[in-house]
Amino acid sequence: MERYKLTAMETKFAEIIWAREPIPSGKLVKLCAAELCWKKSTTYTMLKRLENKGVFENRGGVVFSLLKKDDFYAKQSKRYVEETFAGSLPKFLAAFTKGKKFSEREIDELQQLIDAHREEE
Repeated sequence: MERYKLTAMETKFAEIIWAREPIPSGKLVKLCAAELCWKKSTTYTMLKRLENKGVFENRGGVVFSLLKKDDFYAKQSKRYVEETFAGSLPKFLAAFTKGKKFSEREIDELQQLIDAHREEE
């Protein structure tokens, strides 16, 4: 799990790739220069770092994700719940929803999630 922990800048960089993948590495360099004011070497250093973490791969000059955005954020969320709430999803939800008023739509969506997971058992 620690392997997929990203810094703030790594996350910004990853978001650029996820929004446009597969992306030619030359185009990625130009985007990072425009959006992050990075030099070519900085972009390739960061890409190499995230390749070593198993998030992306540069294949023949084209960058692909090995870990999709939704999967990354799911892993991050699980790690947060484990570290902060001793892995208890009910404790996390209680803290997250404290003082929050839910719409009927939100209640229905949450109930559908619960029902879907109940059916998987």
